[in-house]
Amino acid sequence: MRNASTTRGVLGHVRCAVARGAAEAPAASASRVAADCVVVGGGISGLCTAQALATKHGVSDVIVTEARPRPGGNITTVERPEEGYLWEEGPNSFQPSDPVLTMAVDSGLKDDLVFGDPNAPRFVLWEGKLRPVPSKPADLPFFDLMSIPGKLRAGLGALGIRPPPPGHEESVEDFVRRNLGAEVFERLIEPFCSGVYAGDPSKLSMKAAFGKVWRLEETGGSIIGGTIKTIQERGKNPKPPRDPRLPTPKGQTVASFKKGLAMLPDAIASRLGNKVKLSWKLISITKPDKQGYVLVYETPEGMVSLQAKSVIMTIPSYVASDILRPLSIDAADALSRFYYPPVAAVTVSYPKEAIRKECLIDGELQGFGQLHPRSQGVETLGTLYSSSLFPNRAPAGRVLLLNYIGGSKNTGIVSKTESDLVEAVDRDLRKMLINPRAVDPLVLGVRVWPRAIPQFLIGHLDHLESAKSALGRGGYDGLFLGGNYVAGVALGRCVEGAYESASQISDYLTKYAYK
Repeated sequence: MRNASTTRGVLGHVRCAVARGAAEAPAASASRVAADCVVVGGGISGLCTAQALATKHGVSDVIVTEARPRPGGNITTVERPEEGYLWEEGPNSFQPSDPVLTMAVDSGLKDDLVFGDPNAPRFVLWEGKLRPVPSKPADLPFFDLMSIPGKLRAGLGALGIRPPPPGHEESVEDFVRRNLGAEVFERLIEPFCSGVYAGDPSKLSMKAAFGKVWRLEETGGSIIGGTIKTIQERGKNPKPPRDPRLPTPKGQTVASFKKGLAMLPDAIASRLGNKVKLSWKLISITKPDKQGYVLVYETPEGMVSLQAKSVIMTIPSYVASDILRPLSIDAADALSRFYYPPVAAVTVSYPKEAIRKECLIDGELQGFGQLHPRSQGVETLGTLYSSSLFPNRAPAGRVLLLNYIGGSKNTGIVSKTESDLVEAVDRDLRKMLINPRAVDPLVLGVRVWPRAIPQFLIGHLDHLESAKSALGRGGYDGLFLGGNYVAGVALGRCVEGAYESASQISDYLTKYAYK
């Protein structure tokens, strides 16, 4: 599951009991600290917001608070250096967009970036065979994942020869079937939704989950028409010169760091220094007057009260809902409507000779990984070839596979044991990738995320706007919402969203709080 998931700091057991204007006074022994901005949540969204405020806007009086004893949220890199293994149990990689590369370079990690092979194939299981996915539209005629009629249907639909939009918010399934046909949906988009969201495409909103593609039809009358119009607009409004410090990835690929994704939050936290507060549990947030917000924390050093001109909450929506309920019932209710299904990350290793010969390329397991449509009779959502994707992930002669299982259509994984999950993954792999008689896998890690990835369901954008509007009506200017349920579930979108949030916070501080 690509960039599954996602990245955020969870505030543990939050106890909020104070309404606006009726603040419960902190204990007399509580120390008071003032800041321009308090970032609640030390996951990748929160840390990147703090760094962006400092590097792009000169706002350095920022405090990041995290209930866990470590930064990074759900980014979980694990290493067994004595055995030569390194793997991820949360997000696994990112699209190397310029905002993410900028964050990496500003964090001192330029030389630690690693990029996947842009020519590495991606596979989809269909009718018992792993079939390569076309990497670009021009490749479509030469791949056997789709039939000739299916390819023609997709081409004609992309040109605009298809039913018109229905006039209401469409699901991903409805949009793709209408525009590109059943085969594109069943063989490409359905497994992709499972891989990215662990979600149900009949319920995911096309506008919210895949807004860029949705806007192509909206602006250009068809997917191809929108693409042409977008290219024309770019020609009229060229981007500013690219930062010369940034590396240039070759082709469409993914990236990580030499020692895994955790290098990024660790590096940012190190640069922020004592501005990052770990094991700080938020007890209450109030706005007693026009001077800003007061946040009371339970910390290892005792009770601490922070006074802030602005606050951004980069925590999961269900945690933010609990925190904000004393301030705004409407905002809390809107935030409580977002759904996070469970997902398990199961990391196993096999000897190289366990891979089926027909799955080897030049004698090696090559590629990004594979996705499994729900119709193909396997439980695992997808498998990443971790040792093929990035260097130094497994010892010589071994392959490292990261498998995701669960999601919105398989919530029962939370009641299964680790051995049950490993058995399910191993059973699935022996149907298409691993020799049925191969030795048992070496189990490196099983991590179950009970609430893993926010689902951008139909109505998602409306619920988000309702939450923001309710805070505005309540007079809570300077209280911002961020994180993956706002920006998007991919790690790269979390970073891009952090830059966007930092700009909004800076504008607010300049216009209002500094007066």
